[in-house]
Amino acid sequence: QVQLVESGGGLVQAGGSLRLSCAASGRTFSSYAMGWFRQAPGSEREFVAGISRSGGSASYADSAKGRFTISRDNAKNTVYLQMNTLKPEDTAVYYCNKGTTLLTMNRVRDFGSWGQGTQVTVSS
Repeated sequence: QVQLVESGGGLVQAGGSLRLSCAASGRTFSSYAMGWFRQAPGSEREFVAGISRSGGSASYADSAKGRFTISRDNAKNTVYLQMNTLKPEDTAVYYCNKGTTLLTMNRVRDFGSWGQGTQVTVSS
């Protein structure tokens, strides 16, 4: 069973950057596609970015394209989300999760369990 722990959130001014990390336990990390998701107050959880098992392919929500970069280090069992040019509307709790393939990582409702997440707050 792979357990995921998100970290790296914080308070940042608009235009700033943060890098989120998601550390996974277990030996099967490289068997999963990984994704980042977020949930703002009063909103549904949404897909932000996904990455294939090897790290060779990635996909992004329109809101993240050009500003966020997802990456992974299978040797460290960690997936990252580099967030640049942050906007107040990026304020949310950010979660990572694992999936079978990159193609289905944006199906948020298919994921049954979630970790604690990490809070990102962007001030204007």
